[in-house]
Amino acid sequence: MNKLKNKVQLIGNVGQKPAITNLEEGKKVARVSLATNDSYKNSKGEKVTDTQWHTLVAWGGKVAELIEKYVDKGKEIAVEGKLTSRSYEGKEGNKKYVTEVIVSDILLLRSHENTL
Repeated sequence: MNKLKNKVQLIGNVGQKPAITNLEEGKKVARVSLATNDSYKNSKGEKVTDTQWHTLVAWGGKVAELIEKYVDKGKEIAVEGKLTSRSYEGKEGNKKYVTEVIVSDILLLRSHENTL
């Protein structure tokens, strides 16, 4: 049960081309935004779609390389990882809060058949 304490699984569409940063010793970090949609009917019976945006981060290794090579804006992907939260001081001196998904596994959907 320890592995279930901080586990996130998301399926959605990539919002923009991934940002790849090259680190020391040839390692990479990949950052990408992911949109997930949830639909429901409002009190008038109309279908409403609620879109949530998630920031995904893949540190080094195979996942970052796969994102760089195969993931692009609009692609549907499934990811698994863990949630992290951090804060920093913004340009105006105010505190900013960020929640990100640290990706450990990725699956390319629709046009791709295999788990990467």
